[in-house]
Amino acid sequence: MRPTAKDLAEAAGVSLATVDRVLNDRPNVSEKAARRVTEAIERIGFVRNPAAVNLARNRVYRFRFVLPLAGDQYMQEILRQIGEAREALRVDLTDIDVVQLPTGDPHAVAKYLSSLSTDDIDGVAIMAPESPQVRDAMARLVERGIKVVQFLSGQERLPAADFVGVNNFAAGATAGKLLGRFLGREPGKIMVVAETMMAQDSIERRLGFDGIINEHFPQLTSLPSIETYGDERRASTVIARMLEHNGDITGVYILSAEARVPMSAIEAVVDPRPLTIIVHERTPFSEKALLDERIDAVIAQNPGHAVRSAIRIMRARVEQREPIASQEKIRIEIVLKENLGL
Repeated sequence: MRPTAKDLAEAAGVSLATVDRVLNDRPNVSEKAARRVTEAIERIGFVRNPAAVNLARNRVYRFRFVLPLAGDQYMQEILRQIGEAREALRVDLTDIDVVQLPTGDPHAVAKYLSSLSTDDIDGVAIMAPESPQVRDAMARLVERGIKVVQFLSGQERLPAADFVGVNNFAAGATAGKLLGRFLGREPGKIMVVAETMMAQDSIERRLGFDGIINEHFPQLTSLPSIETYGDERRASTVIARMLEHNGDITGVYILSAEARVPMSAIEAVVDPRPLTIIVHERTPFSEKALLDERIDAVIAQNPGHAVRSAIRIMRARVEQREPIASQEKIRIEIVLKENLGL
């Protein structure tokens, strides 16, 4: 049996109240008593259990998701999954809320993050494009004792914060392998569409995609990335222009999380069925487009798993224990028309 606080008090020859003061760095403990408790900890192998302490004190865990203000169907699914988790975890003394910000403005995001303190929050899961301002603000959160999870989109060179999401290099490489195999050996061009190339996940997906295409499919040419910024009018203009000036486009890779806007822009110009099209994330739109054979494959990650994983990681960090790495690994899923209902 693991030694308890009561066992520690007996081994140190002090009261349970004194043990509690020493373990929690509270005042009114003599140096002699503190030393006896410390020596007893080493002698009997006492390990503090923060989770049990928090439960005994009826402590509420306060976690927050900071998400983009903009978004389409995939963002709505993330919000739905957070809502489900919020309701399920109320009985587990866990309070979860959401703040949505214009994440295209890194200064606004950084300003908001700088306002958070341990008086308000225990952990925060942040989905924002990569930028020095946001990265530095997240690093300062960690320094202030707030547990940080990079949610689906990470910040380069921020090892102090956990990351939840797929390996985006691998996701892009998967798209490249599928698109290359589907297109065969005939030469052609590939139109690549992103919401923004400021996002770290977009950069990594593009690098993974290009690596596979360049190495294994030299007959295919990947065109420069088109950025839609989630704006339907802009998407219509830039995608129409790209298709009009490149009549030999045979494939399309939509590497952003939302396929509806770029697909609508493509359909306004050409019939998408003769093209080979790979998109990311399973949404009502992408499911219907699979069934209609307007797209050929969806590379997906389970948003419910990602939300639950972020919460579990934040709680583990608050309780000073390591998350279970295998449990928190988000898998890359390939969804086709043939396995859509499975």
